[in-house]
Amino acid sequence: MKKILITGAYGQIGTVLTSALREKYGTDTVLVSDLHPKEEEKGQFELLDILDDKRLREIVDQYDITEIYHLAAVLSAVGEQRPRLAWKVNMEGLLNVLEVAKDYDLRVFFPSSIAAFGGASPREMTPQDTVMQPETVYGISKIAGESWCHYYYENFGVDVRSVRYPGIIGYQSLPGGGTTDYAVDIFHKAVAGNDYECFLKEDATLPMMCMGDAIRATIELMDAPAEQISVRTSYNIAAFSFSPLELATEIQKYFPDFKVTYKPDFRQKIADTWPESIDDAVARKEWNWKPGISFEAMVKSMISHLQ
Repeated sequence: MKKILITGAYGQIGTVLTSALREKYGTDTVLVSDLHPKEEEKGQFELLDILDDKRLREIVDQYDITEIYHLAAVLSAVGEQRPRLAWKVNMEGLLNVLEVAKDYDLRVFFPSSIAAFGGASPREMTPQDTVMQPETVYGISKIAGESWCHYYYENFGVDVRSVRYPGIIGYQSLPGGGTTDYAVDIFHKAVAGNDYECFLKEDATLPMMCMGDAIRATIELMDAPAEQISVRTSYNIAAFSFSPLELATEIQKYFPDFKVTYKPDFRQKIADTWPESIDDAVARKEWNWKPGISFEAMVKSMISHLQ
């Protein structure tokens, strides 16, 4: 019987993934965990610091866990401010999950990121396999994590699967400390009738994806037959790319008086090392991935839901 554990469940992705998995498999099938509880939590919850290996094993054993969606992490912008913490949480947390997966024969989802690429990678239609020299601690932890996933699959047979998320845009939660989070915050400001000061340059084009497509890609990959999965590092997935100016222009179709100014900070240096667009042909071929929502439809949906 399937029993799912989500670590870092109250983050930007985890909040929505929890709802999707509970809708698909039933509320009692999905156990969420995080550093702090939520009063509105209606399903099963356990406190868990992902660095506490003993507690992780107790939970896996107590609930007969069969799959772990490992989302607990320190994100890009926060990671540059606290690099040693980011490395500790992102690496030791993943290794704790992989070790318990090895010992209990669990399936694991590991979220990688476009941050795993770097300035030496091709920036346009970045391929599945290419030079990867990340220049942030977050990116370094992701490429190292991908390598650990591959290692545990090759040496211990752990069924670990991963995608490289682009920037994710969703109305369900607030920004969580990522470089692409301007593309969420800008909607909140526009709908509230406020102007927005963007921390990236107006022409800083980055790959993005709506939350619904990101969640669907995650679940489709985890549900795919093992024989269809050849990549045990992480799959490229893509939807659309845009710059802050292009996003602001589209939002202004709904709010003509909305004004955006640009004041690049340290996050612009991070964005400069990331791809502008992604080639996801391998994921499309092997497990039939394809995005379902266009850039224009995403903007309309975000505004509608936030209103």
